[in-house]
Amino acid sequence: MKVGRREHFNAAHRLFKKEWSDEKNLEIFGKCSNPNYHGHNYVIETWVEGPIDPTTGYVVDLKILKDIVIQEVCDRFDHRNFNLDIPEFENLIPTAENIAVVSWRLIRAKLPKHLDLVVRLHETENNVVEYDGSDEL
Repeated sequence: MKVGRREHFNAAHRLFKKEWSDEKNLEIFGKCSNPNYHGHNYVIETWVEGPIDPTTGYVVDLKILKDIVIQEVCDRFDHRNFNLDIPEFENLIPTAENIAVVSWRLIRAKLPKHLDLVVRLHETENNVVEYDGSDEL
């Protein structure tokens, strides 16, 4: 059984490698390498899979999942600049892919071990990434 929760946060970032010139960053990352940053209205979906608990009837209490996602991801990232404000991105390019991996790790640490987790991050209406942690094993 899978259950899901959707939350939102807004954040700014710049896609660039410090050791590259502005020209090289522009060539690789395009407008997303703007030195003055740019922002997105992110939607994060968390999908938890596991057995239905015979006592509660839940896979996971969605209120608990909501609290975890808000505390670990939304409160940490909302109205912040990934490059300047979030320690996890000090040496990590804040692509949607990397934001999804970091979010997965933060949420995964708070969930019971017997549950599987998938994080789906919508960076725009048309761009979405999904991470299931399978390379973490």
